[in-house]
Order: sequence, then structure tokens, then C-alpha cells
Amino acid sequence: MFKFSFKNRIAFNYILSTALLIAFVFIIIYQVICFSVNEHINEEIYEELEKHLDDVEIDSNETYLIQVDQWKAREHNTINVNPVFVQFYDNNKKLIDKSPNLKSTNLILSNDSNNNKYIESTLNGIPIRQIQTAIINNDKIVGYVVVAMSLSDIEIVLILKNILLISYPFILIVLFLIARFFAGRSIKPVTNIIKTSSLITKDNLNSRIDLPHNKDELYVLSKTINDLLDRIEDAIEREKQFTSDASHELRTPLAVIKGTLEVLVRKPREKQEYEEKINFCVNEVDRLNNLVDELLLLARFENQKQNNKIENVYLNAIILDSLSRYSEKIKVNNLTITSHFNQEYYIQSDYYLISIIVGNLVSNAIKYSNENGKVEINLEKKDSRTILTISNTGHGIHEKDLDKIFNSFYRADNSNNPDIKGTGLGLSIVKRLCDLLSITIEISSTETKGTTLFLSIP
Repeated sequence: MFKFSFKNRIAFNYILSTALLIAFVFIIIYQVICFSVNEHINEEIYEELEKHLDDVEIDSNETYLIQVDQWKAREHNTINVNPVFVQFYDNNKKLIDKSPNLKSTNLILSNDSNNNKYIESTLNGIPIRQIQTAIINNDKIVGYVVVAMSLSDIEIVLILKNILLISYPFILIVLFLIARFFAGRSIKPVTNIIKTSSLITKDNLNSRIDLPHNKDELYVLSKTINDLLDRIEDAIEREKQFTSDASHELRTPLAVIKGTLEVLVRKPREKQEYEEKINFCVNEVDRLNNLVDELLLLARFENQKQNNKIENVYLNAIILDSLSRYSEKIKVNNLTITSHFNQEYYIQSDYYLISIIVGNLVSNAIKYSNENGKVEINLEKKDSRTILTISNTGHGIHEKDLDKIFNSFYRADNSNNPDIKGTGLGLSIVKRLCDLLSITIEISSTETKGTTLFLSIP
């Protein structure tokens, strides 16, 4: 099946609508001119009929006489572009007189049913239009008069009809070519979009579509595609970075375990040394399990839709439960925990996701606090939102690292804190869950002084 190009389809649809419009206009023009010419001829015939009826004189015997000299003289002295043919009949439909231009031919006198009606006929092969009327005296028909005129003016209408029929397809062809030309220019940005899109692959996401000068629909389309490419490129870069970081984080504990076990099998060792190395490997396996759990959790929520289980969540209890899980570490580091809950705070949210967010933030606050440091947790109501603030006194975060702190596997100043273990996934998980629950999260920090996190929960 033959398929039109987009350019030809635009031109074809334009011509289809234009063809209907032009055909309608041509028909109207033809009908108006045809009506005007016919009305003009009819008026002239009727005027001639009225003039010749005035020339009729009725005698005393109720027959009629015609002032032949008068009407014939008028006909000879009048310049007529369209000749008039006249005939008079008596009441028995016998010819009495006729105009000289009829010569040996006669007009046809029809039945009385055709009186005062316009009839088309021919005279020596020439098309004419005639009208006949009865001459009445004292309610009695005493004769007939027939007036006819040539229909040569109708030929103008026929010529016009032929001109319109011939010019119609020619006009459509010319308009189609013009429409096709301008359609081609109009969709040129689409051609550029196709050309640029064909150059974009997974290995080449840098190409962008040139934006048209006119900010029309094609401009919006081009900009939308460019924005889409920006998001795809960003997502692929993040995926590459995440895969690289994940493989590195997974490879490190595996390499440590492998190296430790290889050392153990080289020669016999004391029981205490075996136990020490095995416990070390167990700790690395636990670290590896924790990393895998966090990776699975992050992957689970990366593409999750907004289908959370909304319920009534008691926020105070979640915070206290999180603190109790880290009570041992709080005791070892001699941390001071201060909480300010001036009332019971309930929110409508997903209990499981909220517990993960609060657990991670409390864990980080305790983990990155100095010995004998302080962790402060506040809850307050502000308008229709609940504000959770968690702050600690500790190493703090450099200002240049604040905008990267929610990236996967990113740990600020990791080299300065070698004793603090972690994967760098905790805050990535928190940020993703906050986005799912429409929670606003902000962070402020000062190096060597501490960090404060703000959660605004709807």
C-alpha cells in the first residue's frame, strides 16, 4: 500500500479542504451569474411584451387592429444588441403580423396553459426564449402576442462554466505544489529532530536538538526531547557510578576475606589465631550482608510508585525505639541524648518507611558524634507539618560536600574518619524515601562543630 510522506499528507489535507471551499465558491459564482443572466433576459422579454401590448387597438367588432407602422417603425429605429422577435395571432391562433426580422420563420404559439410562461425553444437552430400572452377584451380572448429573444447571453454562462471546470484542477495542482513546498519548510525542524535522534545512542547521549527560533509547538517538542535526554543521560551516569561504586564496595570485603583465608591455609596456626581470623571474616561477612541489604533496599525503592501504606504513625515511639537500638554505643561513647517532645506527635504516613528514615538519621547522629558529645532531637508543629530536628556535636561536614551528601556511596572526609565504618548508602536511602513520602529534608553543618538535619513531614 502506497504511503504518503508527512509533508505530502499535510499538503493533501490542505488541498482537500481547499478543493471543497473552491468548488463551493465556483458553484455559487456560477449559480449567481446564471441566475442574473436569465433574470436579465426575462426582464427584457417582459419589457418588450409590455411595449407591444400597448400597440394593440381593439375595434368595435371586438377583433383587434395593430398600429403596424408604429411598432415596426420603432423596431427599425431602435438599436438592439439582442434582437427581439414578435408575432401577433388572432383569437383563432392564426398569424396576423410579425416582426420583419423573422422573415420566413415563425414563432411557435403553444397551448393556453403556457400563457405568461417563459419557454425555451429554437429558431433556425438558434436557442431562444419566448413568452406568449393572451390579448383580452371584456373578459374575452381576442388574440395573442408572442415575444422572443435570442439566448446568446447564455453562451457567456456556458463559457464561464467551461473556464471554471478547466481552471479548477489546474488551481488545485498549483496549490498542492505550493502547499507541499511550505509544508516541507514547516516540518524542517522535525527532519532535524529525526536526524539528531538517529545519532543518539547509549554511548552518545551528548547530542541535543537545535531549538527553533519560533517558540511554537515544534520548539516545545524539541525542548521536551532535550529535557528527556538530559534526564536519561543523568540516570545512566548515576547508574554507571552506582554500579562502579557498588562493585567496589562489594569487592573490598570479599578481597579481605579471601586474603585472610589464604593466610590461614598457608601453615598450621594456633587455635587463638584461627579464632581471631575467623571472627574477623565473620565481621566482614556481616558487613557484606549489611551492604547487600542496603543495596537491595535502595534498588527496591528506586522505581517504586506512590503506593505506600498510609496509617496513623506515633512519631515519638519510633524515635525512642531507634535510640534504644543504639543504647550500647551511646553508653560506650558517653553521649548525652536530649529530646524535646512537648506533646504526642502523630502523622499520617507509612510506618515502615518512616522507621527506616528515623533509624538511619539517629544512627548517623550517634555514629558521627565525638566522645562525650551530645545528640539533640526535637519535635514541633508548624502550620500543617511536623518538624523533626536531629543535631549532634561531632566532625561536621565541609560546605563543599553538602550537595553530594545524599549521593550513593558518598562519604564526606572518609580518610579523616577511618574508624567510622559505613557504606555511604544510608542518606541515599533516606532521600529516596523522603521523596516517596513528600517529606522535605535539609541539612546544615559546620566542620568540627556538628551537623543538623531537618525533616518537614506533611
